[in-house]
Amino acid sequence: MSVLETRIDPADPDFRARAAAYDALIDQLHERLGWALAGGGPKMVERHRARGKILVRERIDLLIDPGTAFLELTPLAGWGLYDNQLPAAGIVTGIGTVRGTACMIIANDATVKGGSFFRETVKKHIRAQEIARENRLPVLYLVDCGGANLNQMEEVFYDENHFGGTFFRQCRMSAEGIPQLAAVFGECTAGGAYIPALCDEFVMVEGNASIHLGGPQIVKAAISEIVDRMELGGAALHTLQSGVSDHIAPDEHAAIGRLRDMVGALAYAQPFAPGRRTPRPPRHDPAEIPGILGTDLSRPFDQREIIARLVDDSAFHEFKPAWGDTLVTGFAHLEGFPVGIIANNGVLFSEACLKGTHFIELCDQRGVPILFLQNTTGFMVGREAELGGIAKHSAKLVYAMSNARVPRYTVVTGASYGAGNYGMSGRGFRPRFMFMWPNARLGGMNPDVGSSVLMDLRRASISRHPASEEELAAYEARLRRMFEEKSDPYFCTARLFDDGIIDPRDTRRVLGICLAIGAMRPEPRPARPVYRM
Repeated sequence: MSVLETRIDPADPDFRARAAAYDALIDQLHERLGWALAGGGPKMVERHRARGKILVRERIDLLIDPGTAFLELTPLAGWGLYDNQLPAAGIVTGIGTVRGTACMIIANDATVKGGSFFRETVKKHIRAQEIARENRLPVLYLVDCGGANLNQMEEVFYDENHFGGTFFRQCRMSAEGIPQLAAVFGECTAGGAYIPALCDEFVMVEGNASIHLGGPQIVKAAISEIVDRMELGGAALHTLQSGVSDHIAPDEHAAIGRLRDMVGALAYAQPFAPGRRTPRPPRHDPAEIPGILGTDLSRPFDQREIIARLVDDSAFHEFKPAWGDTLVTGFAHLEGFPVGIIANNGVLFSEACLKGTHFIELCDQRGVPILFLQNTTGFMVGREAELGGIAKHSAKLVYAMSNARVPRYTVVTGASYGAGNYGMSGRGFRPRFMFMWPNARLGGMNPDVGSSVLMDLRRASISRHPASEEELAAYEARLRRMFEEKSDPYFCTARLFDDGIIDPRDTRRVLGICLAIGAMRPEPRPARPVYRM
């Protein structure tokens, strides 16, 4: 393959200024990640430890194999919501290796609202289960859960993607042969009791763990019976008498060890990609990515410079380089895995749509996963574009992307607006994973266009709803603030519109994990022809 050359000069003052501006975004990301890592705060952490319990991420560190990575998903879920009192949405999810087996780990953080399920907690739990099911990863539940938040019943109880949907997915995965295992560390009441009860096998910690469909207060109210939590559903009762639990452990360390033993006993086949090459680092330094980007989205950058810092040996076989040049397409290897890359270098014209469609079909025919690098304001608009069939050609791109049988991965490196987000495998089209960079923006329209459209509509209604120029100016400022706020990456990740905000310099490592997970389950791909666009 050809090796991508770079035009970047790290000594250039303009490059250094962009890098310095981006450093502020990285600092902000790390500061907010600290909020997530702190859990429920010092008081709740102290009370948790006083009960002889280990913090949630410490449990995960003990569970995964020493020296292996844990890819945590959406750690900033809940940011800016509930007065910032729901760090990480009260639950930690991610992928780690246990006894040599890649697993999805779903762990309640009891220091945050007692591990109760809020709207974002449920959404995060379900997203983790969907990833596990699509990639056939065993699911390990570290349960310390107070059940559903009763003040949010309309958000967590009734619908198919509410709390009950987590149990439905758990049952379906087990029926499909995807192991469901658990360790219970604390109270599991009401719906929380079903998490371990629906598992194939689980362990409880003596003295702290309990499982009951109705807690002592409910039992007292319902049948006037006075009983404490351990008498009602403690580890000894459920392991030695009721048979609900399969194992009892004297402490959390022993419970985690037993859970590791359960995984070791699975003999769960995870066939690895036989065509993986020996990884080779990029020739160009990924640490230079922030200086390439800067913080001004109106200033374009060449996605080839990004690709050169992500792929093995910076080698890239570009497809149709001289046609539809606002879309960069080509083949490469990343951490040894083959990958097709589709990256925006501007607005999507008809030619770019047809080129992308053709390339997706090539990847699908060859069984090569696709990485989308999004930075676009969308598809081209205007009479000339419509005359050239942009609606038809953009639909071809969306159709080909939606029906590709190979895994898709998405990283928002800059702007992701309007239908461009759709054609480039946005969240609505279910990529295996989707991440954003701190400079990224995601929305139906960019703030300039969106506020202009709504201002035109407002001015058109002046005869019916009079307003002074001062009032119109204030209205326009509010509109712009609204669009800017709702396209901010932290607004998006707080509501789980992605799988997390990542440091651009870590992207190669993160994607390497994702590609490895996807490569463990080759998709059945009956041959079909490529229709040249």
